[in-house]
Amino acid sequence: MILDKDLLSIQEARELALKAFNAQLEFKHYTQEQVDKIVKAMADAGYKASEKLAKMACEESGFGNWQDKVIKNQFSTRNVYESIKNLKTVGIVGEEANGKVLKIAVPMGVVCALVPSTNPTSTAMFKALISLKGRNAIVVSPHPRTSKCIAESLKVLSDAAENAGAPAGLIQCLSQPTIEGTEALMKDKNIAVILATGSNPMVKAAYSAGKPAYGVGSGNVPAFIERTANYQKAVADILYGTTFDNGTLCSSEQSIIVDDPIEEKVREEVKSQGGYFINAEDKEKLGKAIQTNFRINPEIVGKPAKFIAKYAGFSVPENTRVLIAECYQVGKNEPLSMEKLSPILAYYKVNGWLEGCHRCIDLLRFGGIGHTMVIHSNDQPIIMKFALEKPAFRILVNTVGSMGAVGYTTSLDPSMTLGPGTWGGSIISDNVTAKHLINIKSLAFETNPVNEGKSVSQFDVQRTRGTSDTFMYEIEERLKARAGNPPLKDSYQYNIEKEPGIKNDHPKPKSKVQFGKGISEEEILKIIDEFEGRG
Repeated sequence: MILDKDLLSIQEARELALKAFNAQLEFKHYTQEQVDKIVKAMADAGYKASEKLAKMACEESGFGNWQDKVIKNQFSTRNVYESIKNLKTVGIVGEEANGKVLKIAVPMGVVCALVPSTNPTSTAMFKALISLKGRNAIVVSPHPRTSKCIAESLKVLSDAAENAGAPAGLIQCLSQPTIEGTEALMKDKNIAVILATGSNPMVKAAYSAGKPAYGVGSGNVPAFIERTANYQKAVADILYGTTFDNGTLCSSEQSIIVDDPIEEKVREEVKSQGGYFINAEDKEKLGKAIQTNFRINPEIVGKPAKFIAKYAGFSVPENTRVLIAECYQVGKNEPLSMEKLSPILAYYKVNGWLEGCHRCIDLLRFGGIGHTMVIHSNDQPIIMKFALEKPAFRILVNTVGSMGAVGYTTSLDPSMTLGPGTWGGSIISDNVTAKHLINIKSLAFETNPVNEGKSVSQFDVQRTRGTSDTFMYEIEERLKARAGNPPLKDSYQYNIEKEPGIKNDHPKPKSKVQFGKGISEEEILKIIDEFEGRG
């Protein structure tokens, strides 16, 4: 019997989730050194394959250009690795209150990752790296339009991980992605957390799957050029941002807001750098071409400006990099005020920073709240006012919006998943990275006793920091020795013998019994004696 594609996809989702779950049962025992070796091997392999994967993504999706996708792939492997390589994700990762509280890292389990078609290979590799850094497994549901290049990018990383000692099956990818299969994956009992990047409906589906989820939101990023700005650099940054990979990053600039005193200079600078101001007639054609009921037309996403102009029914000069339309409103009466994910910019004139402030807020509320905005200015008090008052969680200053938000031109955490916070309907406002994919348990000693009595009330902070003669060092070393050796049976029963003259209900372990791997009863008693000061 031949099964329908949706049924095959559902069955595959269940099988891959189980495979990943079983692999993670072993991986969660790995040491920090083992994890770091694996993650580095993955990053190196992904970086090496950046060009091949970029060309595959560009050909399969039809979005952007392969040269910029190479940069994305390199960023999502090398840059991301550099940002997380020193992050401790195994064992004791922090201490508070002078040793009264110890923080212990625990993996989440299996990550379900939704990967979009706009940034397919870069997002897939990024999510695999941050998942495995936290000793998790990952199952990816790729966008059907880019399933082949996503699968190939994950295979590159999976092969590298296994060659570096990872359990087989940690990285999985649906080969027959469907809506039904993705929903089944998100709801599968073996999935611990969902990492959703994609369309708003898919992100909403992730939130309703009954699992913890990190989601993203639309960008619709405004860029304000205030009168004190270096306007030449500002224009160069904005045009670079909106043309990078033809605007497929959700953090790419979507609108320019220009302060009146420098408006004429900015306009001329835009023209000199390849921006083309379209007339009212062509603006109406463009508004109809880019959307249907305020949903982006996928035919224009990630396409060059000249292609979009021709698609809309008008011509532009050969050197046109960006289509620019003067706009006077924000909302459904002004289609170009929406997120466009292509080299198209709405252009607004304002008089003063306060009016610019209100225009930016309007644009963010119309499809980009909580995400990102850019201010180009040399007036520090005004910059701070924008930081304090704008409804965006990434306020970028004098830089490229698309690349600054992801952490390429700024010191933000390198990430391909940008949280819009509760304003944008997400639980997270950070750039998502490896630290968000580990659970932290707390070992807490008493600080406010209810009952008197002598007992251990803390670990000596100075004696818990890894020196070789400490109790905590010995415990961590024994944890490392145990790592990678999961139980062979569901339960264990020690061999016992009777003490002479004692009834059978008082058994004594044999003296040669081994507790765990390579640790005997005598060794355990020695550790206890040393810790209690009797050694």
